[in-house]
Order: sequence, then structure tokens, then C-alpha cells
Amino acid sequence: MADSFARPSLLALTVSLGVLAVSPCIAAEMDHSGMDHSAMGHSQPKATPASTARTPIPVLTDADRQAAFPPLDGHKMDDSGINGFFLLDQLEYQNADEGSTLAWDASGWVGGDVNRLWIRAEGERTNGVTEDAQLQLLYGRSISPWWDVVAGLRQDFEPESPQTWAAFGIQGMALYDFEAQATAFIGENGQTAVRLEGEYDILLTNRLILQPTAEANFYGKNDPQRAVGTGLANTEVGLRLRYEIVRQFAPYIGIAWSRSYGKTADFIRDEGGDVDEARFVAGIRMWF
Repeated sequence: MADSFARPSLLALTVSLGVLAVSPCIAAEMDHSGMDHSAMGHSQPKATPASTARTPIPVLTDADRQAAFPPLDGHKMDDSGINGFFLLDQLEYQNADEGSTLAWDASGWVGGDVNRLWIRAEGERTNGVTEDAQLQLLYGRSISPWWDVVAGLRQDFEPESPQTWAAFGIQGMALYDFEAQATAFIGENGQTAVRLEGEYDILLTNRLILQPTAEANFYGKNDPQRAVGTGLANTEVGLRLRYEIVRQFAPYIGIAWSRSYGKTADFIRDEGGDVDEARFVAGIRMWF
């Protein structure tokens, strides 16, 4: 039993002595002390690649910009184009106290986005006789996207009392699409006048529209020949309901109420006229 345990121990001792004897020989063969490590490049840093010279970007010239962004025809936003618009706002029958009345109110313009020539026309014919007619020819210039200033002439064609006025004012669209006009006039013999107008479209449906209107006229002095007095002379308010068969054409019905004040009312009473009158109206509205 003791002999069996002794045999492995003797074998292990023999192997250990053999390894110790061979180790000095291996170490001698692998001696690196005589090697030139610098030639192997281990201590040299990696070489950086040579930088490539870049061509500088040239400065843009006007010719370059013009070539990149050539002008496009049809997209110019200046005032060189000539356009036009005409609106026959009212062409209507009225059942006036004096008889059947034909009344009209029209306006139009021709020109560009900034400068335009405006025409305004309105009047009344009762029983085939023209009682009142006016024509205005105005130069208009846009001062904002929604407002124009205007200046020009107004001619009255009243029977036996025609009159010419110088006119200047402002027109445009106020808040909530309320259309407004304010025009001042200087007439013959130092007469002055101011007219204020406004209208508003209320869309009941896409085609059924209710339009209230209002107008007020003021004068600077009495003029018995034309039956107007100083201050607020008259007002007129209307309410018209139209149906747009197409956008450019619409029949309508409504009412119009007019009233005269102060000295103007006195002149009308002296002539046997009414100072307060309501009328039923029916007509057409069109534009192109």
C-alpha cells in the first residue's frame, strides 16, 4: 500500500526537475535584449495624412443671382395691369307717394391695384321725369389693402338747378366687412356738403343675403333754390333681401325710409312735399 503511494510522488518529482532544467535554455533562446525595437516602429506615432488644399467659394454676384432667380412673367405685383369692375348695386322700382319711381345706384372703376378711375352714378325718375341725378368722376389711390382716397368732380342734373362740385373723400371696408364712404363737396357760391354712406351684407344662406344700408347728407349753408338747409339735411335707410341666382345677378325686394330735417324739411313743406316717407322697393343687382 505504501509502495503504491510512493510511485506517483516519485514520478511528479522527476517531471518537475526536468522542467526546471529545460527553462534556462528556453529563456536563453528567447533573449530580446539584442533586438532593435526602434526599427520595428513600435515607438513611432502614426503619420497623419497630408491635408488637401480646398478651393475657396467665390462671392455671389448680381449676375449669379439673376441666373438663379430669373423673372417670371405673370407674377409681377405692380400696378402695370389694367383691370375693371362695374356694380349696378340698385336698379329698382319704388312706390313713391308722387307715383311710380325708377331709382338707380351704380359704381365702377378701371385701373390697377393702386391707381384707379372711379365712376359713381345715382338718381331717380318719377312718372317719367328725372327729379334728381348725379354723376361723379373720381381719381382713386389705394392707401392700404382696404382703403382708397378719392378726388374729382360731381355733377348734379336736377331740373332747372344743375350744379358742379369738387369732391374728395375716402372709401373702403371697415371692420366685419362693413363698406363705408365719406365724401366732402365744395360747390358753387361757396356751398359745402358732406355725404356719409354705409352698407353691410348679412348672409342668411350662401345665396340669400340681407343688406341694410344708410346714408346721411349735411350742408354748409341754406340753399332755397335746391331746397336744402344748413346742417343735417336728410337721411335714408334701407333693408333689401336679395337672392343670388348666380353670383353676378340677384333680384331683390325691400323697404326704404327717408326723412328730412331742419331747414331742409321746411323748404320741402313749403313746396308741398313729404318730409318722412317709406317706400316698397323691388329690383335687381348685378356686377361684372
